[in-house]
Parts: sequence; C-alpha cells; structure tokens
Amino acid sequence: MSHKGDISLAEVQRQAMAVNDIYVETFGLTRDGLMLIGKMTEEMGEVASAYLKLHGRARGADGDAEALRRDFEDELADLLGFLAVLAETEGVDLAEAFARKWGKYL
Repeated sequence: MSHKGDISLAEVQRQAMAVNDIYVETFGLTRDGLMLIGKMTEEMGEVASAYLKLHGRARGADGDAEALRRDFEDELADLLGFLAVLAETEGVDLAEAFARKWGKYL
C-alpha cells in the first residue's frame, strides 16, 4: 500500500473504504450516507479549527508550527477519507466527476 502523494483518486477511494471497514467494525457502526455526511461535517469543523490555529486565529495557535501544520494536513486527510468513502458507497468515481464538473473550465 502506497503512502506517497501520487496515488489516484480511485486508489484513495479504495484505501478509504478499507480503512472505513475497520472503523465501522471496531466501533459497531452502520455505514450509510447519514453517518458519512455527519462524519464529514465533524471533520470540516476540525479542518476549520486546525486552520485557524495554524494561522494564529484561535486558542492553541502558540504551539509548534510543524505540529500545527501536520494537524491541519491530518484533518484534511480525514475529510478526504470520509468524502472518498461516501463516493465509493454511492458508486461515484470522484476522478470522473471532478473532471466533468471542474475540468470543463480548463
């Protein structure tokens, strides 16, 4: 399993689903759209908090700059993970959808 930043969105979706399988089994959850949208909402709040700390606009901003940056990156990864699981669960090819929606402007 690659940990490099050069993996495809399809691989992100596959890996996210594998990790989420472990997550739902460990915590006895039911994976459905409502759970995933709730988790994405939670993670978006954590992204916002980490961003504000990283940029000196929230309590905790006086921490180690590298740690604050890593926390922001980790929260973005969590958000992407749950988005990828929702897409996979709903049969959405994110790469295709992104190319169709955003690519038309290029």
